[in-house]
Amino acid sequence: MTVATSEVGLSALQRLWIYQRERFPLARTALLLAVFTAASINVSAHLAGRPLPAWPSYLVAFVVGLIFFFQLRACDEIKDAEEDRLYRPERPIPRGLVSLSLIVGLALAAVPVAILATAALDLQLLWPLALVWSWMALMTAEFFVPDWLKARPFLYLVSHMLIMPLIDLFVTACEWLTVSGHPPVGLWLFLALSFLNGCVLEIGRKIYAPANERTGVETYSALLGPRNATLLWCAILVAAFAFLIAVAVAIGAPRLVSAIGFVGLIACLACGFLFLRAPDAAAQSRIDAMSGLWVLICYGAAGFAPLVLRWSAP
Repeated sequence: MTVATSEVGLSALQRLWIYQRERFPLARTALLLAVFTAASINVSAHLAGRPLPAWPSYLVAFVVGLIFFFQLRACDEIKDAEEDRLYRPERPIPRGLVSLSLIVGLALAAVPVAILATAALDLQLLWPLALVWSWMALMTAEFFVPDWLKARPFLYLVSHMLIMPLIDLFVTACEWLTVSGHPPVGLWLFLALSFLNGCVLEIGRKIYAPANERTGVETYSALLGPRNATLLWCAILVAAFAFLIAVAVAIGAPRLVSAIGFVGLIACLACGFLFLRAPDAAAQSRIDAMSGLWVLICYGAAGFAPLVLRWSAP
């Protein structure tokens, strides 16, 4: 597929703007990351009973987090290059809007930015930074067993979603590593929640309406069937809610966090039920959207509910 007529003659910046709109929407990603990084830092402080850190911790976590997620997008472009060429030629790279080398080059150019920002906050943070990048590199190489791994989709899911708690380990370390040098008790609950939320996002975006399934494009709805894929998504949501409650207890805000999470859970399960009743394109979009909204609700509740309780206390 060749670049669209309307895109011929566009400048590099204009092409990159179209690319981000289609593959890495900055506004939505920045909003999710702002909540995710700020909430993660807050939870780390809440777990340890410490005051919130100064603004540099939040800024570094956000900037490096944004770099991580763009680099993950670039890694996906590398992994999916052949599949996109064959089965999704309308995407920006196979249609010729931008080149794969440009996107990968931008991702690599962000490496020194992340290193400098991290080192400026605390040199010790370079270790969790390197850990995230090491796992990201292994993911891109499909752990050197691509065929074996792709034949085991649930192991594939687990191996790739482990990047989420590793990213959250770095983000929370912007608080705990700079203060005490060791993670607070109970942080593992929050990291487990991050893993489950990553699964919610990944499965939610790969539940397709039957009419939208494509030959050669791997989805959980094609692998398991629309019903079973939706039930799996719902089951992981329930598990995530259970860990959210555990985190809420650990940070001392069980009622408010649980109430907020319960409303979000019911809304998500309702979308799943609607998809089961009528698995059309609209229901597919609702599941995708609610996956992101669930993550926003989850981190927002865990990270900010204790502050609300503190500020509203007489």
